[in-house]
Amino acid sequence: MGLDMIGLLVHKPTLHHLLSLPWSELKSGMEKATLRAHRPDQDKMLNTSFAIDAEAELLDWMDQQSVESHPTTAQHLAEFDDGEEGLLHLMKWASPGQWEVWEGRAFLYLENATGKKAEDIHELYTEATWDVALNRLHGIAENEYAERVVIDWMERRKALGETLDEALDPKIVPTFEAHTRASKALVHAVNRAANEDDLVLVIGREHLEASKWGHGDWNLSVFLQSV
Repeated sequence: MGLDMIGLLVHKPTLHHLLSLPWSELKSGMEKATLRAHRPDQDKMLNTSFAIDAEAELLDWMDQQSVESHPTTAQHLAEFDDGEEGLLHLMKWASPGQWEVWEGRAFLYLENATGKKAEDIHELYTEATWDVALNRLHGIAENEYAERVVIDWMERRKALGETLDEALDPKIVPTFEAHTRASKALVHAVNRAANEDDLVLVIGREHLEASKWGHGDWNLSVFLQSV
């Protein structure tokens, strides 16, 4: 269907623990699966990854690096040209889950979250858009937002002259259900990040350069400069 917009929940204590480890200890822990006790519980409302898959992706990346003798993984990452890529792998391992949506549908969710139309897809990734979205979605009931999104989706279909009769279009019900799930999952992720000090929501896109993930202090390039 296209690329996915991703809201990655990151458990900050887990991430900082991984970054504090010596490179060799991190690699050994991932290879032997001895670090899994530190991984946050996976959130059933969100898209999650198996530990073994997250470990394999990180280890593949680590194997490509030429390592100098720095005390911690964080200091190694700060020296690499693509250290943000390694940081993103660590964030994914340290994540309880992520919100994913085909970015072609992201207009529906973000415009309903912010209350205004977006000029283009790039606007949907900006810090300004997400600041408004996070503020307006904080504390809202999942069902309330999902209903708003679904009603807007139906109105958009009508405006395009598309049917809402499931007998004429068998995709109506699955699409309705997908919008409902995605809407509820977005509110869930936003409210977890807002209510739990240990979590942060990092916004990115499938295949987007890791250096462009995240906003403010949690932009991955800015984050690495601070370690």
